Amino acid sequence: MDLNLLRLFVALYEVGSLTVAAQRLFVSQPAASQALAKLRAALDDPLFERSGRVMVPTRLADALYPDFSAALRRIDDSVSDARAFDAAQTRRRFRIALSELGELAYLRPILRAVRTHAPHAGLDVVPLDVDALPRWLAQGTVDLAVTSSPVAGDFEPATVKPEAYVVLMAAAHPLAGRELTLDDYAAADHIVVASDSGMPRITAALARAGVEIAPAARVNHYSALAGLLLAGDLIATAPASFVAPWTRSLPVVVHPLPVDIPPVEVRLLMRATSEQRAGLTWLRRTVLDAMRTVPAENWAPAV
Repeated sequence: MDLNLLRLFVALYEVGSLTVAAQRLFVSQPAASQALAKLRAALDDPLFERSGRVMVPTRLADALYPDFSAALRRIDDSVSDARAFDAAQTRRRFRIALSELGELAYLRPILRAVRTHAPHAGLDVVPLDVDALPRWLAQGTVDLAVTSSPVAGDFEPATVKPEAYVVLMAAAHPLAGRELTLDDYAAADHIVVASDSGMPRITAALARAGVEIAPAARVNHYSALAGLLLAGDLIATAPASFVAPWTRSLPVVVHPLPVDIPPVEVRLLMRATSEQRAGLTWLRRTVLDAMRTVPAENWAPAV
């Protein structure tokens, strides 16, 4: 079977649109339609059936995809090894999905590393959308993503670091001067940062301990958190390494969470699509090395 037919099959399975699959493979839509017809004839199965605007795989397509995808990935990896990526000459634009915390902690060393080794490359950062991330990584909308949230799919994760969460409050808060109990924590007024991709894991762990938080306030950015805590009687649950520098410069107090919760893992995920694997593998290695050298002091923004 023509290898290009398998590439169309994998692309169409991942994006659910013949138009998008054709764009991803840099072929015309008529050529993609002809390839799909050849696949259907060769395998004696419709493979994909239209449901609204989406092409839904048949049972046979579901059964074939894992092997076809893995085989293409092995082939592309072998070709990439033989055809080295020239970072110094590339003019590719790479896309990374980062949360606000990710930008504050990692963007500066990532950009420095990419520009040092690939001075002509471009780097676009898109706001992290945890719900859309599986689709983005499957379709190749982004090349890499940094998140602490679970993401369904085979996206070659690499753990950057474990991150413990702590409870943060103003030094003048009534709970600041004594041990924080689970009852105290549950009864307090909380402020939640919606952009924190690690909070879903913390929320799920708290729910297992019988604690469900109805936040008094929800904000979009960590940069607003310190001022809001100092101005009122709210508490917040936040990454320990991010808020540690605040305790040295602001009248705030940190308590351990009053329930045993394992640290969340900050992970780097790489897109599943197989095109241009050599450059993608270089980017993943470069970004991962840059992220793993970040000291804790780089986390906190100026306040």
